[in-house]
Amino acid sequence: MTRLERLQARLEEPFLVTFGVNVLYLTGFDSSNAALLIEPDRVRLYTDFRYAEAAQDVPGVEFEPAKRNLFADLAERLEGRIAFEAHAVTYAAYETLAGGGLDLVPRRGVVEELRAVKDEDELELIRRAGRITSDAFERLSQEPFRGRTERELAWRLEQLFHELGADAAAFPTIVAAGPNGATPHAHARDEPVPEGTTVVIDAACSVGGYCSDCTRTFSTGELPGELRSAYELCLEAQEAGLDAVRDGVAGRDADAAARRIIEDGGHGEEFGHGLGHGLGLLVHEAPRLSQESEDVLAADNVVTVEPGIYLPGVGGIRIEDLVVVRDDGAEVLTPFTKQLVVVD
Repeated sequence: MTRLERLQARLEEPFLVTFGVNVLYLTGFDSSNAALLIEPDRVRLYTDFRYAEAAQDVPGVEFEPAKRNLFADLAERLEGRIAFEAHAVTYAAYETLAGGGLDLVPRRGVVEELRAVKDEDELELIRRAGRITSDAFERLSQEPFRGRTERELAWRLEQLFHELGADAAAFPTIVAAGPNGATPHAHARDEPVPEGTTVVIDAACSVGGYCSDCTRTFSTGELPGELRSAYELCLEAQEAGLDAVRDGVAGRDADAAARRIIEDGGHGEEFGHGLGHGLGLLVHEAPRLSQESEDVLAADNVVTVEPGIYLPGVGGIRIEDLVVVRDDGAEVLTPFTKQLVVVD
Protein backbone atom coordinates (compact mmCIF):
# COMPACT_ATOMS: atom_id res chain seq x y z
CA MET A 1 0.00 0.00 0.00
CA THR A 2 1.10 3.55 -0.66
CA ARG A 3 1.30 6.05 2.18
CA LEU A 4 -1.90 7.70 0.96
CA GLU A 5 -3.70 4.35 0.86
CA ARG A 6 -2.56 3.51 4.40
CA LEU A 7 -3.94 6.85 5.57
CA GLN A 8 -7.20 6.44 3.68
CA ALA A 9 -7.78 3.12 5.47
CA ARG A 10 -7.70 4.94 8.83
CA LEU A 11 -10.03 7.83 8.10
CA GLU A 12 -13.46 8.40 9.63
CA GLU A 13 -14.26 11.48 7.52
CA PRO A 14 -12.58 13.56 4.80
CA PHE A 15 -9.25 14.77 6.16
CA LEU A 16 -7.60 18.08 5.27
CA VAL A 17 -3.79 17.95 5.47
CA THR A 18 -2.09 21.36 5.45
CA PHE A 19 1.15 20.75 7.35
CA GLY A 20 3.84 20.97 4.67
CA VAL A 21 5.97 18.10 5.98
CA ASN A 22 2.95 15.82 6.00
CA VAL A 23 2.01 16.80 2.45
CA LEU A 24 5.60 16.01 1.43
CA TYR A 25 5.56 12.66 3.25
CA LEU A 26 2.29 11.55 1.69
CA THR A 27 2.88 12.71 -1.88
CA GLY A 28 6.51 13.74 -2.38
CA PHE A 29 5.24 17.24 -3.21
CA ASP A 30 7.26 20.02 -1.56
CA SER A 31 5.48 23.36 -1.29
CA SER A 32 5.06 26.25 1.12
CA ASN A 33 1.37 26.57 0.23
CA ALA A 34 -0.47 23.31 -0.35
CA ALA A 35 -3.32 21.22 1.03
CA LEU A 36 -4.56 17.69 0.52
CA LEU A 37 -8.18 16.69 0.92
CA ILE A 38 -8.12 12.95 1.48
CA GLU A 39 -11.26 10.86 1.12
CA PRO A 40 -11.62 7.06 0.96
CA ASP A 41 -11.70 6.97 -2.83
CA ARG A 42 -10.24 10.32 -3.82
CA VAL A 43 -7.32 12.64 -3.03
CA ARG A 44 -7.25 16.26 -4.15
CA LEU A 45 -4.16 18.45 -4.08
CA TYR A 46 -4.61 22.22 -3.88
CA THR A 47 -1.81 24.72 -4.48
CA ASP A 48 -1.29 28.05 -6.19
CA PHE A 49 0.21 29.04 -9.55
CA ARG A 50 3.81 28.97 -8.31
CA TYR A 51 3.68 25.21 -7.80
CA ALA A 52 1.10 24.24 -10.41
CA GLU A 53 3.45 22.65 -12.92
CA ALA A 54 5.04 20.39 -10.30
CA ALA A 55 1.64 19.55 -8.78
CA GLN A 56 0.33 18.21 -12.08
CA ASP A 57 2.98 15.48 -12.00
CA VAL A 58 2.16 14.16 -8.52
CA PRO A 59 0.84 10.57 -8.82
CA GLY A 60 -2.30 9.40 -7.09
CA VAL A 61 -3.88 12.84 -6.66
CA GLU A 62 -6.21 15.17 -8.54
CA PHE A 63 -4.62 18.59 -8.87
CA GLU A 64 -6.90 21.58 -8.39
CA PRO A 65 -5.40 25.05 -8.91
CA ALA A 66 -6.03 27.30 -5.94
CA LYS A 67 -5.61 30.93 -4.99
CA ARG A 68 -2.61 32.20 -3.04
CA ASN A 69 -4.90 32.69 0.00
CA LEU A 70 -5.36 28.95 0.28
CA PHE A 71 -7.61 28.73 3.35
CA ALA A 72 -10.00 31.39 2.03
CA ASP A 73 -10.20 29.48 -1.24
CA LEU A 74 -10.82 26.17 0.53
CA ALA A 75 -13.55 27.76 2.66
CA GLU A 76 -15.43 28.58 -0.54
CA ARG A 77 -14.86 25.21 -2.24
CA LEU A 78 -15.37 22.67 0.52
CA GLU A 79 -18.48 21.70 2.41
CA GLY A 80 -19.73 19.35 5.11
CA ARG A 81 -17.81 17.57 7.87
CA ILE A 82 -14.03 17.74 7.46
CA ALA A 83 -11.24 16.71 9.82
CA PHE A 84 -8.17 18.92 10.05
CA GLU A 85 -4.70 18.83 11.63
CA ALA A 86 -5.20 20.54 14.97
CA HIS A 87 -1.50 21.31 15.44
CA ALA A 88 -1.06 22.80 11.97
CA VAL A 89 -4.05 25.10 11.52
CA THR A 90 -3.79 28.50 13.16
CA TYR A 91 -6.79 30.02 14.88
CA ALA A 92 -7.04 32.58 12.07
CA ALA A 93 -7.13 29.79 9.46
CA TYR A 94 -9.69 27.90 11.55
CA GLU A 95 -11.92 31.00 11.63
CA THR A 96 -11.59 31.30 7.86
CA LEU A 97 -12.60 27.68 7.26
CA ALA A 98 -15.41 27.80 9.81
CA GLY A 99 -16.67 31.01 8.22
CA GLY A 100 -17.32 29.03 5.08
CA GLY A 101 -19.78 26.82 6.95
CA LEU A 102 -17.58 23.74 7.34
CA ASP A 103 -18.17 21.30 10.21
CA LEU A 104 -14.55 21.10 11.42
CA VAL A 105 -13.25 18.13 13.44
CA PRO A 106 -9.79 18.43 15.03
CA ARG A 107 -7.49 15.39 14.69
CA ARG A 108 -4.06 14.94 16.24
CA GLY A 109 -1.12 12.79 15.19
CA VAL A 110 -2.88 11.07 12.29
CA VAL A 111 -0.06 11.39 9.74
CA GLU A 112 2.61 11.58 12.44
CA GLU A 113 1.77 8.03 13.55
CA LEU A 114 2.50 6.83 10.03
CA ARG A 115 5.70 8.88 9.81
CA ALA A 116 7.00 7.43 13.08
CA VAL A 117 7.51 3.98 11.53
CA LYS A 118 10.08 4.28 8.77
CA ASP A 119 10.18 2.22 5.59
CA GLU A 120 13.43 0.87 4.23
CA ASP A 121 14.00 3.78 1.84
CA GLU A 122 13.67 6.23 4.71
CA LEU A 123 15.96 4.16 6.92
CA GLU A 124 18.65 4.07 4.27
CA LEU A 125 18.66 7.86 3.95
CA ILE A 126 18.83 8.24 7.73
CA ARG A 127 21.65 5.67 7.89
CA ARG A 128 23.59 7.68 5.30
CA ALA A 129 23.04 10.88 7.26
CA GLY A 130 24.18 9.10 10.43
CA ARG A 131 27.34 7.79 8.77
CA ILE A 132 28.22 11.23 7.44
CA THR A 133 27.67 12.79 10.85
CA SER A 134 29.82 10.18 12.56
CA ASP A 135 32.60 10.59 9.98
CA ALA A 136 32.46 14.37 10.39
CA PHE A 137 32.90 14.04 14.15
CA GLU A 138 35.88 11.74 13.55
CA ARG A 139 37.55 14.24 11.24
CA LEU A 140 36.86 17.19 13.52
CA SER A 141 38.33 15.34 16.49
CA GLN A 142 41.69 15.26 14.68
CA GLU A 143 41.82 19.05 14.42
CA PRO A 144 42.78 21.61 17.12
CA PHE A 145 40.02 22.95 19.34
CA ARG A 146 41.85 25.18 21.79
CA GLY A 147 42.10 28.79 20.66
CA ARG A 148 39.47 28.39 17.93
CA THR A 149 36.11 29.96 18.62
CA GLU A 150 32.96 27.93 19.11
CA ARG A 151 31.55 29.44 15.93
CA GLU A 152 34.67 28.45 13.96
CA LEU A 153 34.29 24.84 15.07
CA ALA A 154 30.57 24.87 14.27
CA TRP A 155 31.24 26.21 10.79
CA ARG A 156 34.02 23.67 10.24
CA LEU A 157 31.71 20.79 11.12
CA GLU A 158 29.12 22.03 8.67
CA GLN A 159 31.83 22.25 6.01
CA LEU A 160 32.70 18.62 6.73
CA PHE A 161 29.07 17.63 6.26
CA HIS A 162 29.13 19.07 2.75
CA GLU A 163 32.54 17.54 1.96
CA LEU A 164 31.24 14.12 3.00
CA GLY A 165 28.11 14.31 0.82
CA ALA A 166 25.33 15.73 2.98
CA ASP A 167 22.75 18.07 1.48
CA ALA A 168 22.82 20.51 4.40
CA ALA A 169 23.10 20.87 8.14
CA ALA A 170 19.80 19.83 9.71
CA PHE A 171 20.01 22.59 12.33
CA PRO A 172 22.58 25.17 13.45
CA THR A 173 25.46 23.26 15.00
CA ILE A 174 25.84 23.63 18.76
CA VAL A 175 29.39 24.01 20.05
CA ALA A 176 29.50 24.92 23.72
CA ALA A 177 32.72 25.00 25.76
CA GLY A 178 33.09 25.28 29.51
CA PRO A 179 30.17 26.95 31.33
CA ASN A 180 28.37 27.53 28.01
CA GLY A 181 27.96 23.76 27.82
CA ALA A 182 25.73 23.88 30.91
CA THR A 183 22.97 25.25 28.65
CA PRO A 184 21.42 22.31 26.75
CA HIS A 185 20.58 24.38 23.64
CA ALA A 186 23.53 26.75 23.78
CA HIS A 187 24.45 29.02 20.89
CA ALA A 188 27.97 28.88 19.49
CA ARG A 189 29.82 32.06 20.44
CA ASP A 190 32.78 34.06 19.16
CA GLU A 191 34.67 32.86 22.23
CA PRO A 192 37.86 30.81 22.00
CA VAL A 193 37.74 27.31 23.46
CA PRO A 194 39.85 27.18 26.64
CA GLU A 195 42.05 24.42 28.02
CA GLY A 196 40.94 21.93 30.65
CA THR A 197 37.20 21.83 30.03
CA THR A 198 34.46 20.01 28.14
CA VAL A 199 33.18 20.96 24.70
CA VAL A 200 29.66 19.78 23.88
CA ILE A 201 28.99 19.44 20.14
CA ASP A 202 25.47 18.66 18.95
CA ALA A 203 25.17 18.46 15.18
CA ALA A 204 23.14 16.94 12.38
CA CYS A 205 22.96 16.81 8.61
CA SER A 206 20.23 15.96 6.13
CA VAL A 207 20.34 13.57 3.19
CA GLY A 208 17.41 13.35 0.79
CA GLY A 209 15.31 15.32 3.25
CA TYR A 210 16.00 13.00 6.20
CA CYS A 211 17.95 14.07 9.27
CA SER A 212 20.62 12.74 11.57
CA ASP A 213 21.35 13.85 15.13
CA CYS A 214 24.42 13.23 17.26
CA THR A 215 26.12 14.76 20.29
CA ARG A 216 29.59 14.11 21.64
CA THR A 217 31.42 15.81 24.48
CA PHE A 218 35.15 16.39 24.08
CA SER A 219 37.86 17.36 26.54
CA THR A 220 40.54 20.00 25.99
CA GLY A 221 42.95 18.49 28.49
CA GLU A 222 42.77 17.30 32.07
CA LEU A 223 39.28 17.84 33.46
CA PRO A 224 38.32 18.90 36.97
CA GLY A 225 37.18 15.86 38.96
CA GLU A 226 33.54 16.95 38.96
CA LEU A 227 33.38 17.07 35.17
CA ARG A 228 35.31 13.83 34.73
CA SER A 229 33.00 11.89 37.08
CA ALA A 230 29.94 13.48 35.49
CA TYR A 231 31.12 12.29 32.06
CA GLU A 232 31.51 8.73 33.27
CA LEU A 233 28.07 8.83 34.90
CA CYS A 234 26.45 10.26 31.75
CA LEU A 235 28.06 7.57 29.60
CA GLU A 236 26.78 4.84 31.92
CA ALA A 237 23.29 6.32 31.73
CA GLN A 238 23.44 6.60 27.95
CA GLU A 239 24.40 2.94 27.60
CA ALA A 240 21.53 1.98 29.92
CA GLY A 241 19.16 4.01 27.76
CA LEU A 242 20.38 2.25 24.64
CA ASP A 243 19.91 -1.14 26.31
CA ALA A 244 16.32 -0.23 27.16
CA VAL A 245 15.31 0.77 23.62
CA ARG A 246 13.42 -1.97 21.81
CA ASP A 247 10.05 -2.73 20.24
CA GLY A 248 7.22 -2.57 22.80
CA VAL A 249 9.02 -0.50 25.44
CA ALA A 250 7.23 2.61 26.70
CA GLY A 251 9.05 5.87 26.04
CA ARG A 252 8.87 6.79 29.73
CA ASP A 253 10.45 3.44 30.70
CA ALA A 254 13.39 3.97 28.37
CA ASP A 255 13.81 7.43 29.88
CA ALA A 256 13.66 5.98 33.39
CA ALA A 257 16.41 3.44 32.66
CA ALA A 258 18.90 6.24 32.01
CA ARG A 259 17.48 8.77 34.48
CA ARG A 260 17.71 6.35 37.40
CA ILE A 261 21.48 6.09 37.00
CA ILE A 262 21.97 9.86 36.90
CA GLU A 263 19.69 10.32 39.92
CA ASP A 264 21.51 7.60 41.87
CA GLY A 265 24.76 9.37 41.00
CA GLY A 266 23.52 12.57 42.62
CA HIS A 267 22.88 14.59 39.45
CA GLY A 268 19.15 14.12 38.90
CA GLU A 269 18.52 17.85 39.14
CA GLU A 270 21.09 18.47 36.38
CA PHE A 271 19.28 16.25 33.86
CA GLY A 272 16.20 18.28 33.09
CA HIS A 273 15.18 17.17 29.58
CA GLY A 274 13.89 13.92 28.12
CA LEU A 275 16.08 11.03 27.06
CA GLY A 276 15.31 11.40 23.37
CA HIS A 277 12.94 12.01 20.49
CA GLY A 278 11.90 10.61 17.17
CA LEU A 279 13.52 11.82 13.99
CA GLY A 280 12.94 11.69 10.24
CA LEU A 281 11.88 14.47 7.90
CA LEU A 282 12.04 16.67 11.02
CA VAL A 283 14.72 16.65 13.69
CA HIS A 284 12.03 16.36 16.37
CA GLU A 285 9.03 14.14 15.78
CA ALA A 286 7.23 11.13 17.29
CA PRO A 287 7.87 9.08 19.35
CA ARG A 288 9.27 10.75 22.47
CA LEU A 289 11.37 9.25 25.26
CA SER A 290 10.63 11.30 28.35
CA GLN A 291 9.00 11.21 31.75
CA GLU A 292 5.78 12.58 30.25
CA SER A 293 5.73 10.40 27.14
CA GLU A 294 2.68 8.27 26.39
CA ASP A 295 4.36 6.70 23.35
CA VAL A 296 5.32 3.05 23.00
CA LEU A 297 8.31 2.26 20.81
CA ALA A 298 7.76 0.19 17.68
CA ALA A 299 10.13 -1.55 15.31
CA ASP A 300 11.56 0.86 12.71
CA ASN A 301 11.05 3.95 14.82
CA VAL A 302 14.16 6.14 14.69
CA VAL A 303 14.98 7.86 17.98
CA THR A 304 17.80 9.61 19.78
CA VAL A 305 19.21 8.52 23.14
CA GLU A 306 20.80 11.58 24.72
CA PRO A 307 21.08 12.02 28.49
CA GLY A 308 22.96 15.06 29.76
CA ILE A 309 24.38 16.50 32.94
CA TYR A 310 24.62 20.29 33.14
CA LEU A 311 26.66 21.93 35.89
CA PRO A 312 26.01 25.70 36.01
CA GLY A 313 29.19 27.76 36.00
CA VAL A 314 31.31 24.66 35.36
CA GLY A 315 30.39 22.83 32.15
CA GLY A 316 28.13 20.29 30.54
CA ILE A 317 28.07 16.77 29.19
CA ARG A 318 25.67 15.25 26.69
CA ILE A 319 26.15 11.99 24.80
CA GLU A 320 23.73 11.21 22.00
CA ASP A 321 23.31 8.38 19.54
CA LEU A 322 20.81 8.01 16.73
CA VAL A 323 19.24 4.54 16.65
CA VAL A 324 16.70 2.40 14.83
CA VAL A 325 14.35 0.53 17.15
CA ARG A 326 14.45 -3.22 16.55
CA ASP A 327 12.62 -6.19 18.08
CA ASP A 328 15.72 -7.14 20.03
CA GLY A 329 17.32 -3.76 20.75
CA ALA A 330 18.71 -0.67 19.09
CA GLU A 331 20.68 -0.39 15.85
CA VAL A 332 23.14 2.47 16.42
CA LEU A 333 23.64 4.74 13.40
CA THR A 334 26.30 7.05 14.92
CA PRO A 335 29.28 4.82 15.76
CA PHE A 336 31.88 7.53 16.55
CA THR A 337 33.45 6.67 19.87
CA LYS A 338 31.80 7.70 23.13
CA GLN A 339 34.95 7.27 25.17
CA LEU A 340 36.14 10.71 26.21
CA VAL A 341 38.27 12.11 23.39
CA VAL A 342 40.96 14.58 24.43
CA VAL A 343 41.58 17.16 21.68
CA ASP A 344 44.39 19.67 21.24
